[in-house]
Amino acid sequence: MVKTIFRVCRWIAFWVLVVSVIASPLYISIPSAIALDYNKEILLNSDFSGRDLTDSSFNHANLRNSNFSHANLEGVSLFAANLESANLEGANLTNATLDSARLSNANLKDAVLEGAFAANAKFDKAIIDGADFTDVLLRRDEQDKLCKVAKGTNPTTGRETRETLMCF
Repeated sequence: MVKTIFRVCRWIAFWVLVVSVIASPLYISIPSAIALDYNKEILLNSDFSGRDLTDSSFNHANLRNSNFSHANLEGVSLFAANLESANLEGANLTNATLDSARLSNANLKDAVLEGAFAANAKFDKAIIDGADFTDVLLRRDEQDKLCKVAKGTNPTTGRETRETLMCF
């Protein structure tokens, strides 16, 4: 009787182990990127090209002349960041926070900024050919400035830059 109970318990333990090993990958969510904190860092001329920086934070960071081309910056916070002359060509800035960021002379060619918060951001002389500004919150004067140079169609979303900026 004791041997039978022991065998049944061992059999149950074995199958619980097998099922948990098989099922565990279904319940574990491994993030595609680890959010990083670069707040207040001086990162002049840094190369972040092609990186997945989802949900990272660059608040008040000095990123002048840095390369973010084709980087995934979805949900990234760039509050008051200095992005002067930064290369953001083809970057995904969906739902990014760009409030008070300085993007003077930045290259935003073919970037997707859909849903980004860019109130008080400065885009003086920024290259925005093919950029997608769908649902981006901008100050009216910055929007007018961008509309004067807006052209092209975003290759990722298929939207025209002028239409996404609601240029009339």
